[in-house]
Amino acid sequence: MAQIPIFDENADDLKRYYSISEVADMFEISKSQIRYWEGEFDILKPHKNSRGERRFTKENIEQLKKILYLLRERGFTLDGAKKEIARQKGADKEKLQLIERLTNLKGFLEELKNRVV
Repeated sequence: MAQIPIFDENADDLKRYYSISEVADMFEISKSQIRYWEGEFDILKPHKNSRGERRFTKENIEQLKKILYLLRERGFTLDGAKKEIARQKGADKEKLQLIERLTNLKGFLEELKNRVV
């Protein structure tokens, strides 16, 4: 089983879009498999140019990497991977809400501290 390639999103790369062929080569999968997963996974939505050719951004590549990780490394089925991605989305939303509440609490405590001093 091939390893999922490391994609450095911080690299000083001027390339904004990747073709489906480049992405397929990058992950050692077929173009048809990418097109199939695009229909199966809501998170994988590459841009299409006026001719309908898919153009993948770095974000799209990260999404594909997440899908491949769940399928290859974690052994999820397609349905299981979809559920895990949905679960992670929900967890991310909860984390953001918690961070917002903690930030508000911090502001309140700092304001209270300033009143006492």
